[in-house]
Amino acid sequence: MAMTLRSRLLRRKSIESLQQDAATNGLRKTLGPMNLLLLGIGCILGAGIYVMPGNAAAHYAGPAVILSFVLAGAACALTALCYAELASTMPVSGSAYTYAYASLGEVFAWGLGWLLLLEYGLAAATLAVGFSGYLASLLHDFGVTIPPMISTAMFAAPAGGGLMMTHGVNLVAALAILVVTTVLTRGIGHSAMANNILVVVKLAVLAGFVAVGAGSVNPHNWAPFVPPSEGGFAFGWAGVLRASSILFFAYVGFETVSTAASETRNPQRDLPIGILGSLAVCTILYIVVAAILTGVVPFRELGVPDPIAVAVDRMGHPALATLVKIGALMGLSSVLLVNGYGQTRVAFAMSRDGLLPAAFSRLSPTLRTPVFGTVVLGAMFAFVAALLPLTLLSDLMSIGVGLAFSIVAISLMWLRTIRPDMPRPFRVPLGGMRIGKVWIGVVPVGAVVLCWVMILPVVIDILGQAGRGRLAPAFILGTYGLIGVAVYATYGLRASRVFRAEPAIDPAV
Repeated sequence: MAMTLRSRLLRRKSIESLQQDAATNGLRKTLGPMNLLLLGIGCILGAGIYVMPGNAAAHYAGPAVILSFVLAGAACALTALCYAELASTMPVSGSAYTYAYASLGEVFAWGLGWLLLLEYGLAAATLAVGFSGYLASLLHDFGVTIPPMISTAMFAAPAGGGLMMTHGVNLVAALAILVVTTVLTRGIGHSAMANNILVVVKLAVLAGFVAVGAGSVNPHNWAPFVPPSEGGFAFGWAGVLRASSILFFAYVGFETVSTAASETRNPQRDLPIGILGSLAVCTILYIVVAAILTGVVPFRELGVPDPIAVAVDRMGHPALATLVKIGALMGLSSVLLVNGYGQTRVAFAMSRDGLLPAAFSRLSPTLRTPVFGTVVLGAMFAFVAALLPLTLLSDLMSIGVGLAFSIVAISLMWLRTIRPDMPRPFRVPLGGMRIGKVWIGVVPVGAVVLCWVMILPVVIDILGQAGRGRLAPAFILGTYGLIGVAVYATYGLRASRVFRAEPAIDPAV
């Protein structure tokens, strides 16, 4: 009997086939718990600490950006627990995409994978724009000026939304992504070593910033802690929430740890250590650095791509300023590296499943890395970094992260429902209950609710802009979604390995 479209869309990939893929994917298992911990820290400590706190404080939260970090961190902590259980249960490349494939079905996996590719790409573009800003500031200290024509995005986002044409193209940001792409083609061993060095350097530099900055704090800059509302999401408690939605994506690095499952020596033990450990370390650092930043510089002056550079210049320690800017460049480079790694491994997993062309999972015979996919994706988002401004990139990124995290939490509950007896080396705490046949967990439900609290202000803002005729953000999201639907309908639905080769899995509970 012919398979219905619904049953094709909801076919799930079996846990057994995932385990077989993990054993036969050809990737080298070289990563241990410390590598994973540093991998997570390397990706988390990037734009969220060097770039975005300034815009979040200057336009939305003021000194209460500290609370915005706490709110965003709480949402990510619940999601991280869900990731830790799923990663310990299914230690394979693909991260959230793979989890959705095994629990919710192919069409949900495709949608999530398509979102993840956007999420990682926009994060890379955001980081590259920040890199451009810090490099310009550092070179200016040495009397070298980077022309705005090659360090400014082609489009700017004026107050109130929309896009306007500038006279520049951010070639510096694009070049940063292309350099990192070249490193990634050399393999995970080289990438992990480079990442470890960069992480150690940037942690040392941030410690120096905090130590010196603590003596330069002016407590008057923290008053009022929550600035009075100026309408909409400009300050007040609405602004605190809007800032948390901007900072939400700053924690996405812990997710990248789960994409390294196929290259981890003991994934059931080491993945939860890497995911939860990196999130805890970075949340503390975010809060401390945000407090120093807003204590040294009045918050309205922080709406720049390089807010920490502004703060260290204000401290009056030229040597420290140079050191911090170098550390920021290294920090952003390490996150670019890990971000690109995560994106290519999601594309690798989708390609092995037949949902993307086979070229994205073809390994170089000498480097044992997916060179084609790495180069194509790097070039695409280098182009994006050259064109789009920081504020638009961060908003689009936050929506992608919130949707992806929500689907991960739902995937965990669905997998608990359909495979309750499957071994789980790590389980989310606080338990749950069954409503009918479906398992509902306290932690995953909390994760879904907080994720939607994070992205709702962004969605309201984008819809409000569309209503005023500023259609750019909605147009970008809509176009990307339509391209995804077209690719799946014309290629993935037909080429799916699960459809062509494996017996059907009944989508019903």
